[in-house]
Amino acid sequence: MNYDKAYALAREIKASEEYRAYAAQQAKVASDPDARRMLEDFRQRQAGVELRRLKGESISQEELEPLQRLFETINLHGEIRQLFACEQRLIQLMQDIQRIIAEPFEELLGSPKS
Repeated sequence: MNYDKAYALAREIKASEEYRAYAAQQAKVASDPDARRMLEDFRQRQAGVELRRLKGESISQEELEPLQRLFETINLHGEIRQLFACEQRLIQLMQDIQRIIAEPFEELLGSPKS
């Protein structure tokens, strides 16, 4: 198999508006010490909850509420809110590409035809 098209896709992704907007917004947040600290704290707490979920631990609503409140608080910061919006668009792009790439495998591995 020739990987040229995969590398071309990677270049197209890097050139996409979604990727460039996310990278630019990420740089803006990183240049603001308060925004960066708030976002890092949120991401760290979010990762902790996700790790617990992956381990099969149940997480109560009471445990999730502080994380939700923190999200609502940092989402008031304009640059962070914009970063989250850019992140959503980039995630949608990745999901669309993944769905398209997975199609031949789903056909191959899907349920047998009778």
